[in-house]
Amino acid sequence: MLQASTLQFLKGLKKNNVKEWFDGHRKEYDAAKADFAALIHELILKHSAKDLTLAELTAKSCLFRINRDVRFSKDKSPYKTNFGASLQREGKKSPYAGYYLHIEPGGKSFVGGGLWMPEADNLKKVRQEIDYCLEEFTGIVSNKKFVKIYNGLDNSSDLKLSRPPKGYDDTNPAIEYLKYKSFIATSTIADEEITSKGFEKRILEAFEVLQPLVYFINRSIE
Repeated sequence: MLQASTLQFLKGLKKNNVKEWFDGHRKEYDAAKADFAALIHELILKHSAKDLTLAELTAKSCLFRINRDVRFSKDKSPYKTNFGASLQREGKKSPYAGYYLHIEPGGKSFVGGGLWMPEADNLKKVRQEIDYCLEEFTGIVSNKKFVKIYNGLDNSSDLKLSRPPKGYDDTNPAIEYLKYKSFIATSTIADEEITSKGFEKRILEAFEVLQPLVYFINRSIE
């Protein structure tokens, strides 16, 4: 679980997203970041016993910076109002699928993972694997536990093509999955869960249920 003070810091930052406030609350930020990093360390330690590709990771290699890149954004707020970490082989910048944890008060926290907006070559590989192994893929994303936790793959319109990708047509049995541009699944986390004793267990269960999808995607990329 995370400390209530970690959520309080993020709530305060959301209301005061300016450098002056952040600098004045540097100690609270350092404590909150350390709290989140400790949780990620435990998740790596425990889930890597099931997914060996995570064994060499450190919390530092998974955590995202709190500073926003505002160069091309109309919103010039300097800081993110969340803590995020991506647990995937070779670290958060790797091209492989992995697991993600996002902590943001106000009902915006979630756990999940998969493959987000891959490069064209890797996307082509995943689509080909789905086409060749449709029954296996369907079994993964329609698994009862997967549906219970994630309600299936995220099929938001911005994550899918409106027409079949090049090389495929509407008659392909896998066509709806082949239209995906990202293969991700997420599950919302209530604020009260984050500071509860069962929080770590909840995240580990979500990772375990996601693991077959991660393996399928990474096998495709390899």
